[in-house]
Amino acid sequence: MLGGLSPEQFMRRHWQKKPLLIRNAFPGFKPLLDRPTLFAMAADEAVESRLIVHKAVGWTLKQGPLARNALPPLKQKCWTLLVQGVDLHLDTAHDLLQRFRFVPDARLDDLMISWASDGGGVGPHFDSYDVFLLQASGQRRWRIGRQKDLSLVPDVPLKILSNFEPEEEHLLNPGDMLYLPPRWAHDGVAEGDDCMTYSVGFRVPQRAGLAGELLLRMADEFEDNTLYRDPAQPATANPAAMPAALEAFAADGLARLLRERRSLACALGEVMTEPKPKVWFDEPSQGWCMGPLKLDRKTRMMYDDHHVFINGESYKAAGADARLMRQLADRRELDARLVGRASEGAQGLLQDWFESGWLHCVAAV
Repeated sequence: MLGGLSPEQFMRRHWQKKPLLIRNAFPGFKPLLDRPTLFAMAADEAVESRLIVHKAVGWTLKQGPLARNALPPLKQKCWTLLVQGVDLHLDTAHDLLQRFRFVPDARLDDLMISWASDGGGVGPHFDSYDVFLLQASGQRRWRIGRQKDLSLVPDVPLKILSNFEPEEEHLLNPGDMLYLPPRWAHDGVAEGDDCMTYSVGFRVPQRAGLAGELLLRMADEFEDNTLYRDPAQPATANPAAMPAALEAFAADGLARLLRERRSLACALGEVMTEPKPKVWFDEPSQGWCMGPLKLDRKTRMMYDDHHVFINGESYKAAGADARLMRQLADRRELDARLVGRASEGAQGLLQDWFESGWLHCVAAV
C-alpha cells in the first residue's frame, strides 16, 4: 500500500515532510460503492455532502442534503459531489480506513468520496491536514507544489489559491494513491467521466480550540470551594478598577486546575473520542451474549496508561481488565475467550456498551 515502504519508513521519511506517489497501491482496486449509491447517500440528512460547480461565471457551492434532482446532469462538465464520513455509514469504507491505522487513532479522521464529471474539481487549494488521495475509478490529474503565495481568489465560496504554482503533475488511475503533507497545494481535475476519488483525511486539533474544550470539561470536575477574601482591601477612589488581588486569585485557580493531570488526561480522551455531530447508535436487535465482540464502526475508543476512553466517556482501568480494554481499542474486537476471562465489572461495562449500540456481538463462524 505504501509503495514498498514499511509504515515505519513512511512515517519517518514522508509523514508531514514530503509527498509520495504510489502507483498501484491497491492492485485491481474496485470502488466500494457505485455512483447511484453515493448519490443516494448525499440525499440523506445524516450524511454531510457538498456540491461544487465550476462555470465560466465562477464557482458555486451548495451544502447537502442533496436530492438527485438537485445535482447537474451527468454529462455536464466541471461539477463535483463530495460526500464526507462515508466510513461512518459503510462497513467496507470503514474497513478501508483501518488500513491507515499506522497513524494514531487520535489523528485519523474519515474517508471522503468525491465524484466528478469531466473537468470537475474543487480548484487549487491547500489543506491544514495530511491526506491520502486514492483513485477509485476513472482518472484524475493532480498538480501539486509547495506554495509560498497563499493569497486566495476573492468573493468565491471556496478557498481557491489565486496564484497556484505547480511543481509536479501526476495522472492517477484506479488503485494509484498520492500522499500529501499539510499545506502542500494541489489541484485535482477529472479526466473523462465517472471519476471517483477517495480522500483519507486526518484530524488536526487547533491549540486554542482544544484548550477551550479541555478547560470546560475539567471545570465540571474541579472541586475547590475556596472563597475570595480581601481583608487588606483599602478604600478606593476608582471603584470600577479590577482589583489586582482578584486577578491573582483567578490565575491561581486556573493554575490549580491545570495541575490536575489526571483530570486533563480524562478530558483529552473524552474530547478525542467524542462522536461527530449527527452520529447516533442503533439499539441492538439481539440480546447480550458472552461471545466475540466487535466495536461499531462509528465508535471511537482510545486509552492511556490509566484510563479507557470511548465515545466521549472515560473510565479508570488497571491490571488485566485494562489490558483487555486496550486490546479491544487496538483491534476493535475481542474473541469469546477474552470476553469470558474479563472480570465481572468489565463484563458489565461491555454489556452496557452493547446496550448503547457501541459494540456488537459477533455470530460464531
